[in-house]
Amino acid sequence: MKAPKRISAFLFAAALGAVVSMAGQHVYAQGIDSTAKKIGHKTASVAVKGASAVTDKIYKGKEGPNGETVYINKNDKKYIVDEKGKKVYLKKSQIHDKKD
Repeated sequence: MKAPKRISAFLFAAALGAVVSMAGQHVYAQGIDSTAKKIGHKTASVAVKGASAVTDKIYKGKEGPNGETVYINKNDKKYIVDEKGKKVYLKKSQIHDKKD
């Protein structure tokens, strides 16, 4: 009669080990996912800033709300590039002189 108890104990231990192992992999995968997302946002931001510097004018002597570089497109609209690489168009009140 000792064999069924040992088998059930073994199966319980194996199931518990599998659950703990899968939970650990999920946390690890989540860390990789967030790192990949950060790298993607940074790459997009750098690419858009580079393209904007080539195709649009830089508003010299002015900066955005948090000290960002302000670009002017062909339609005279002023914008900044955020940390995700998106163009954020600015109101006149959001643009101020650069601090020395």
